[in-house]
Amino acid sequence: MININGHLNSSLEASVPVLNRGLAYGDALFETIKTLNGRIFFWEDHYFRLMASMRLLRMEIPMRFTPEFLESQIIDLLSFNESDSNSFRVKLTVFRKHGGFYTPETNDINYLITADSLESDLYLLNSSKYKIELYKDFYVNPGLLSTLKTNNKILNVLGSIYAKENQYDNCLLLNSNKSIVEALNGNLFLVKDCIIKTPPLSDGCLKGVMRKQVIEIFKKSPDYEFIEDTISPFELQKADELFITNVVHGIQPITIYRKKSYTTTVSQNLLAKLNMSLRLS
Repeated sequence: MININGHLNSSLEASVPVLNRGLAYGDALFETIKTLNGRIFFWEDHYFRLMASMRLLRMEIPMRFTPEFLESQIIDLLSFNESDSNSFRVKLTVFRKHGGFYTPETNDINYLITADSLESDLYLLNSSKYKIELYKDFYVNPGLLSTLKTNNKILNVLGSIYAKENQYDNCLLLNSNKSIVEALNGNLFLVKDCIIKTPPLSDGCLKGVMRKQVIEIFKKSPDYEFIEDTISPFELQKADELFITNVVHGIQPITIYRKKSYTTTVSQNLLAKLNMSLRLS
């Protein structure tokens, strides 16, 4: 089932106009959300990121778009889902109503919500080999727009094709300053001795919801010093550990970059703390 503007439609019957601005111009935003037994993980963070992004893109926020309203729209969709899974990957997309060319006729919006079942309930550590490389054909423009989850994801698509063609599990994106920004599907963290490092938003990385949770955990830990700072490609081979974060998979350790192999100790401990916080919340 798919929720389009509050109306539930079967996947075979659901449709959007061919002039949809998200399709025509990438004039859309989305949130990728994990749910378990009807509970939305980190819902407040998703909601406020979406509202801030809509304001930045000059979209008109409907009065009914309260946290409670959108949460109920997601829960309603899940209640009609025929899957036996307890956990789902939910995608909430907001797009400006069709009309106009580059200049829209209106800033009013429509929305749609989809849900796909996930195999695991809480976050599990993927301990198998995970090999990455740099994607250097095109670069991220550091700036505020790059931190938003818009439908303009062609760089991520091309990077994913490159990774698939060259048997990599993921790639790291660079910005126009040749600094590391993030992975194709999540934020990057680097561990060296007792220092945890991740690129700042000013370098162009996504303002990730899981990134926020991980930062909060590390800031409370007496065992590590956490810093947000630019990461050079040369730092990757000096690191003890690298891992990727997103709300669907949680923590994904990187095990191989070129001739360098990495440990996963911090990733394992972090994942345990993350799952514990979810059980207690």
